[in-house]
Amino acid sequence: MLRSLICVVCVALICLAAALPGARAQEPERGPRPAIRVSGEAVVSAKPDQAQVAIGVVTQAATAQAAAAQNAQQLETTLKALRAALGAGADIKTISYSVTPNYQYPREGGNPTIKGYTASNTVQVKTGDLNQVGKIIDTATQAGANQVQSLQFTLKDEAAVRAQALREAAAKARAEADALASALGVKITRILLAEEAGSPIVRPYMADMAMRAGAAAPPPPTPIEPGAIEVRATVTLTVEIAQ
Repeated sequence: MLRSLICVVCVALICLAAALPGARAQEPERGPRPAIRVSGEAVVSAKPDQAQVAIGVVTQAATAQAAAAQNAQQLETTLKALRAALGAGADIKTISYSVTPNYQYPREGGNPTIKGYTASNTVQVKTGDLNQVGKIIDTATQAGANQVQSLQFTLKDEAAVRAQALREAAAKARAEADALASALGVKITRILLAEEAGSPIVRPYMADMAMRAGAAAPPPPTPIEPGAIEVRATVTLTVEIAQ
């Protein structure tokens, strides 16, 4: 009788322990999901529809005031010619200005001395008509500009080209994942993670148009070839696989 009562109590205690929170046997934790990681890269070329030309005037004089005054007069003549050629709505803005001393260093050493000043003023001319680029350069140099620092072709709206590059990069990454899964004899069950490796890189076409003081503009119009702009994107996919 006593033994039966002890058995009943033991069974009751076991049932009570099983019902208590946290007393249940924990399921074994699932290990890392089997996955593969691949990347796809795409390069999309587009024709530029905008150009930016950096045009400057550099002058030298014995004093800073004289260099600045000469520079202002020469640049004003250049700007008037550009506005006359491009119209009142010409997109022109100043991007740099400086007046700096010119130092002469003695051969035997010692402190340098100032031998005049250099004034430099650079403006950026922007146009959506690529046929005007050569005209801008010729007009500026003939009017008094003696420095054409750079010529850059860009896109007014890069969003569409960026999206295309991302789509193509993602498609290539998925194709890589499918090929690798097929070679391994596994199936892709789902995409765990899609990453863009940085922002799509836009590589504008740039031409070196450096023209220093004293260089004469050629008689014929300056030929300009816009070329193409490259937009590069990379997408990395992590996909879950199963046998």
